[in-house]
Amino acid sequence: MSTLVNKLYQNNTIIYKVILFLVTSVAIVYLFPKGTHFKYDFNNGQLWKYENLYAPFDFAIQKTKEEIATQKNKIEANAKLYFFYDSGIVSNVKTTFKNRLNLIKPSDSLSFGQIEELRTIGNNILDKVYKTGFLEVINQNKITNKNEVIVLRRGNEVEDLLFKYLLNSKEVLSTIKNNLGPTPYSYGQLLLLDWLSEIIQPNVTFDTDFTQKIIDTELKNISYTKGKISTGKLIIFKGDIVEGEKLAILNSLKSESESKVWTDSNYNWIVFGYAILVSLAMLMLFLFLKKYRVEIYNNNNKVTFIFFNVLSMIFIQTLVIKYNADYLYVVPLSILPIILKAFFDARLGLFTHVLTVLLLGYIVPNSFEFIYLHIIAGIVTILTVSELSKRANLFISVAQITLIYMLTYFAFSIIREGNASQINWNYFMLFAANGLLSFLSIILIYIYEKVFGLVSDVTLLELSNTNTKLLRELNEKAPGTFQHSMQVANLAEAAANEIGANSMLVRTGALYHDIGKMLNPMYFTENQSTGVNPHNDLSPRDSSKIITDHVIKGIELAKKYKLPDRIIDFIRTHHGTSVTYYFYMKEKEINPETKVDIKKFQYKGPIPFSKETAILMMCDSAEAASKSLKIPTAQTIDSLVNKIIDKQMSDNQFLNSNITFREIELIKKVIKKKLMNIYHLRVEYPE
Repeated sequence: MSTLVNKLYQNNTIIYKVILFLVTSVAIVYLFPKGTHFKYDFNNGQLWKYENLYAPFDFAIQKTKEEIATQKNKIEANAKLYFFYDSGIVSNVKTTFKNRLNLIKPSDSLSFGQIEELRTIGNNILDKVYKTGFLEVINQNKITNKNEVIVLRRGNEVEDLLFKYLLNSKEVLSTIKNNLGPTPYSYGQLLLLDWLSEIIQPNVTFDTDFTQKIIDTELKNISYTKGKISTGKLIIFKGDIVEGEKLAILNSLKSESESKVWTDSNYNWIVFGYAILVSLAMLMLFLFLKKYRVEIYNNNNKVTFIFFNVLSMIFIQTLVIKYNADYLYVVPLSILPIILKAFFDARLGLFTHVLTVLLLGYIVPNSFEFIYLHIIAGIVTILTVSELSKRANLFISVAQITLIYMLTYFAFSIIREGNASQINWNYFMLFAANGLLSFLSIILIYIYEKVFGLVSDVTLLELSNTNTKLLRELNEKAPGTFQHSMQVANLAEAAANEIGANSMLVRTGALYHDIGKMLNPMYFTENQSTGVNPHNDLSPRDSSKIITDHVIKGIELAKKYKLPDRIIDFIRTHHGTSVTYYFYMKEKEINPETKVDIKKFQYKGPIPFSKETAILMMCDSAEAASKSLKIPTAQTIDSLVNKIIDKQMSDNQFLNSNITFREIELIKKVIKKKLMNIYHLRVEYPE
């Protein structure tokens, strides 16, 4: 049991990577739609590049979305409008009229006969008004064409009627006046006019619910097919143009084939196929990291970061596809190479982007177009996005990426359609939105720095500003150390550029590598401006401890100011496991008969473990030692640099740095050249 536990502990990083691989692969397979893909790839206007195609089974020809939409629009446009005739209102109006008339008693103004005549005229007017109905004012402009046929619903009975036969307010008043007789009106006629104008109410209203119910019924009864293809019937010849009816038949066959595979319970096989494809892609990413990015591969945090970003992009894209595939190109996949390039390098960013696009290409419509568009955009992203710390650069790069999207889509459209008239201009808006969303990369970079503890060029640029609080404090408390750090930073940056290392990282690391010295600045030669050396009052061992402790104190100070771990690595490693040789030899002189433990005069390490940290060690030692040259000539500088770096190599200080002999020689040349430029003598001016 203990042996098993030990093996698990020793191989914990491998076990973690296996778990990460499995979790990512399973998650991606889960996100993918579980349908199948038609085995033929075709687009409108393209040549049929396969053999003659015959119908493998009976299937119906599906109408296109445009045809169905047209049919629906036609139904809605031609649908008869239903109006409701309210008989209750008619009954109430007639009852009100009768009651009012009954209240009138025969008098000098109106005789019994005149009252009965008014009753007859009033009932006749009401019958004429309510024969077809009095339309509500709010619905009188519902139809512009007065000759349009509408449906009038009276209880359970319906009748077709011209809209113009429904009376409006003016027509009701006209009907009343026309039936009262000639003017001037008598007292009884005026009384009847006032009563009828007051009591007559609209009784016909537009029946919205019933009209919509009829339209919905008709829409449900729409046929989504327009014919049938029998088994064995020729669909298309090889070399024919895919268009018109042939395109409709092929789309129908594709839809039917995919649904048949689904209904035939091949779910497990589909998932198995997806699992193989996804696993191969993820395995390729692992192999790339192991072969070409060993430092990243050995860091589980960085591997997790890369896989998390791949999974996030696939998750967002699949969500959009499931919601509405028309918004396919609004997802800013170019964020992936931007982020990976910001934290790692362009090659890794492009490789990961291509793998992600290839995976997505299997689940999107028009997969070749999708893959081509995004791979070209990814290449442009890698080539154009640089120095994210400069906002103008990102704006220009995003504009170029968006333009490439638009140009590529335009090219595909005119190839597919044969002209520019059928281009879907909405896609250009999607590409513009894609470009705007790409600016989220700046926010994501900041979040990832906090979550994963990574450092981007943006942060490095901010930290390399000499006006930061920590560097200002270093300049005030230890001005000599500050100047030394500046010189080392310049040397290291030039050396890194020469061998293709991360120059921004090594420059920033160089600026902070000696911050531990400002806690005891006078114990370091570069800060002893008065000529007083406090080491004269200390034993060599104590002096050595003060010197070596500046590394530990520098780490503590860096953590206090929350510097990133990648910068703290430069503080840890810039002396490696070297020895404070001056104090070691001095101790031996004082105690010649005592065996001096060299470890007491040795830095605790670790030794440099990257090219950048190795560069800093060389530049730091060379720059510091050059100050001891009384006559700095080309020969003495050359000899000094060779001596120092060769000693570091013989002490195995670069054993873990993944740096070659050729690169070390190039670094030597850069250091020598820079030091000679620093120490060159000016021409003596005559007095």
